[in-house]
Amino acid sequence: MSQDTLLTIFVGVSAVALCIQLAMLVGMYLAISSIRQQVLKVMPQVGSILTKTEATVDQSKKNIIEITEKTNEIMDMAKTQMIKIDSVVTDATSRAKVQLERAEMVVDDTVNRVHSSVNAVHNGILRPIREINGVATGVKTAMQHFMRGNRPSVAQVTQDDEMFI
Repeated sequence: MSQDTLLTIFVGVSAVALCIQLAMLVGMYLAISSIRQQVLKVMPQVGSILTKTEATVDQSKKNIIEITEKTNEIMDMAKTQMIKIDSVVTDATSRAKVQLERAEMVVDDTVNRVHSSVNAVHNGILRPIREINGVATGVKTAMQHFMRGNRPSVAQVTQDDEMFI
């Protein structure tokens, strides 16, 4: 085989390859144009969906902003209420402590007064009664002794006398 024949075969193979490439390009063009037709049919629907989606996203942003603002307001009010409640609890606690201290002072004063009253009754009433009772017992014993005149018999021995027997 000569060079010319070989060159003719390569040129033929190249021509066939170019024809195959041309057929592929035509096939790709047809496929792309059919896809383009389908995309053009769907494009208005996508545009309306995109418009609706944008409106929904904008409304969602507004709702989120409103919710965030309301939540912040609620948190601020809750914080204010907690501060008020804390001050009320602190005030009530301090007042309760003061009242407990006053009650303790009143109880201490009452106990002291009762103690002094008991001492006054003891010193003012019971001591004189005991003294009078002691004097009366002494007088009674003296009268018995003078009325009997003689010594007591052993049968009439008292407890003090038994210690010496």
